[in-house]
Amino acid sequence: MFLALALIVLLALVFDYINGFHDTANAIATVVSTGVLSARNAILMAAVLNFGGALLGTQVATTIAKGIADSQFVVPAVIVAALLAAIVWNLITWWFGIPSSSSHALVGGLAGAVVAQAGLGALHTTKLKEVATFLVISPVVGFFIAMIIIILLLWICRRMAGHRVNVAFRKLQLVSAGAMAFTHGTNDAQKAMGIIALALITYGKLEAHGAKVDVPIWVKLACATAMGLGTMSGGWKIIRTMGTKIVKLRPIHGFAAETSAAIVLFTTAHLGIPVSTTHVISGAIMGVGASMNVSAVRWGVAGNILVAWVLTIPISALLAAGFLKLVTPLF
Repeated sequence: MFLALALIVLLALVFDYINGFHDTANAIATVVSTGVLSARNAILMAAVLNFGGALLGTQVATTIAKGIADSQFVVPAVIVAALLAAIVWNLITWWFGIPSSSSHALVGGLAGAVVAQAGLGALHTTKLKEVATFLVISPVVGFFIAMIIIILLLWICRRMAGHRVNVAFRKLQLVSAGAMAFTHGTNDAQKAMGIIALALITYGKLEAHGAKVDVPIWVKLACATAMGLGTMSGGWKIIRTMGTKIVKLRPIHGFAAETSAAIVLFTTAHLGIPVSTTHVISGAIMGVGASMNVSAVRWGVAGNILVAWVLTIPISALLAAGFLKLVTPLF
């Protein structure tokens, strides 16, 4: 039992680490592409703020631990299969430089493994529908908020000289990038916390009090550290895609995109809804680009990202079902 629990904790931390370097681009791609910070300094900033954000709140962790499926059907093999599926999909998309959602991969993997183990009745379909709805609409919300913010900013700055605008927003973008990095830690590290909490509940090592899960401090610190270390590793392929291949950005555009994404992520984290930081910031960047000129967005690249968005949940679910058959004999 101890070895099985230790394996789950290790896999959850590996997932968290990969999430860190896979999604580093979420926080820093725009601040690097606009030349406000060097990639090294941006990554260090993001790592520190990811660590801090990971320690704030447990609402998302509670949703992962209790909201997706009935814990009585979540045996250790299910958790291992879900984590393996999410890890494999993250590595595949990272290799090809495609921004995809660690949230989608984890939710899809967990749902697929649970269904393969106990059938559809083991899922909390109401909560799962709510999570799925927000996973879909959050990038759309980010798109329109970013479009509104950039239009307002351009109107406010319409009489200012271009170099003054750049100087001002180079400073402001440090704040918006910091907020984005902090919310990434708040949202994404809690997913690994939730998986570990789910394993502890399964083994009777943690009690869930009503609708709340009291995540142990060692779990918070371990996940925050793994996320921070992963972020420091950097995810250069995805940084290039997010920062330069979707649309060419200036500091004012980067500030609008990051601020919009941070607003969405702060709100969903407070509500305990796991959403994709990748999708939200991608939607915000597209919203900024579309407000300038629809042709400014490289829609071919955006289309590739959209395909990855659509495929992540079903492929992760199928991978998890396959991994479940492989790992069940070990438990």
